[in-house]
Amino acid sequence: MYRRISAVLFPISALLLIGALIWGYQENQEKNSILIKAENQYQRAFHDLSYHVDRLHGEIGNTLAVHSASSPMHRKGLMNVWRLTSQAQNEINQLPLTLLHFNKTEDFLSKISKFSYQTANRDLTKKPLTESELKNLKELYKNSNEISSELQKVQGKVINNHLRWMDVESAMASESRKQDNTIIDGFKTVDKKVSEYPELDFGPSVMNIYNKRSVKKLGGAPATMEEIKKKAAQFTGYANPSNVQVVENGKGTEWPSFTANLPGRNNGERVSIDFTNNGGQVIAYNYTRQIGPRAIDDKTARDHASRFLVDKGYKNLEPIVYDPSDNIANMTYVTKKSDVLIYPEKISVRVALDNGQVVGLQATDYVYEKDQVKTVTQPKLSLEQARKYLNPDFKETYHRKALIENEQSEKVVTYEFGGRINGSQYRIYINGNSGAEESVEEIRSGRKVAALK
Repeated sequence: MYRRISAVLFPISALLLIGALIWGYQENQEKNSILIKAENQYQRAFHDLSYHVDRLHGEIGNTLAVHSASSPMHRKGLMNVWRLTSQAQNEINQLPLTLLHFNKTEDFLSKISKFSYQTANRDLTKKPLTESELKNLKELYKNSNEISSELQKVQGKVINNHLRWMDVESAMASESRKQDNTIIDGFKTVDKKVSEYPELDFGPSVMNIYNKRSVKKLGGAPATMEEIKKKAAQFTGYANPSNVQVVENGKGTEWPSFTANLPGRNNGERVSIDFTNNGGQVIAYNYTRQIGPRAIDDKTARDHASRFLVDKGYKNLEPIVYDPSDNIANMTYVTKKSDVLIYPEKISVRVALDNGQVVGLQATDYVYEKDQVKTVTQPKLSLEQARKYLNPDFKETYHRKALIENEQSEKVVTYEFGGRINGSQYRIYINGNSGAEESVEEIRSGRKVAALK
């Protein structure tokens, strides 16, 4: 009997064992295949990075080599510099450097990219490269040469010693403090060199991008928690300050703020309000509750939002965008001075479409940009003159004057034209003084622009 059982079970066990071995072999092969693919991708990104940084150095040299009045060559060279820095940034993002501090080099490349792009996109025949900009390019030429040389040293070691990027990933993921991996050490050397470079003056158009907003720039003395409790209760219009809980965020940093939490009007509903540290100004408001089916129209929702803003002390605002989604209307308002809309002073309101209650407010841009524009100058071009710069096929549906911040971080007065072309809706901003197209935006389906007026 046992012999018969053994005769049956033995082949089955053998088959199972063979199947397990085959499955394990296939799994191991697939794992190795994935690792080889990842290693190849890392190697390609690294060698491309070294190549493009070397090309970057050469392209800056080419730009400096031509005559100082050669605007077309300067534009061509700067666009090539922008393209190469963008490619280098993309390749850095493909490498397993998330656990390795390489931020100085990334910031360095980012600033070169912004500087070259914005400079190349201005009219260099009217505004040629300044002495300061040429001096910056000479410094960047020298710096990029050093970075390229260091990367090529690492590249040589990688090739000669058959180093693997998968080992870099393992070394950085290790809890061991000692990281003597050749590639890691090479990248640390590059970042250390970059950190020692003197800070260049790229001009306000570039540096404004990197200048963080700080509550220190706001007026008013630092608020206390008791003051925030009172402000939160006053903002809701019904709460008792004793029911408000306040948390201080980011104490000792550039971004200290307060968050006030309190009950809503009904059971299960909650309210949170964020305030700036200086002056205790509201930068965000959220009323959390269950939203029912839609019961009001667009105009009623707009009226509720406008009344809410006036009640809370926000004056001279104009609705510019209406965007309904999931029974909530998202509306954007901007300050209006004379007949010009001040787009940087933006505030967003969310209205529940079941009863018109305002359930959200985002006022960060409004708070930090408020009154930054002291006076608004009228455009030199007339409306008819500005229209001549539009595509003849553009079907205009509305127009208005708007002050916007362009790619050079400059605040400029424009004519905003809304309309249709090629089957889609667009907003086109024409510079009110030069006629240049400052910005073109496609309006996604469902959004309503300027129809609220």
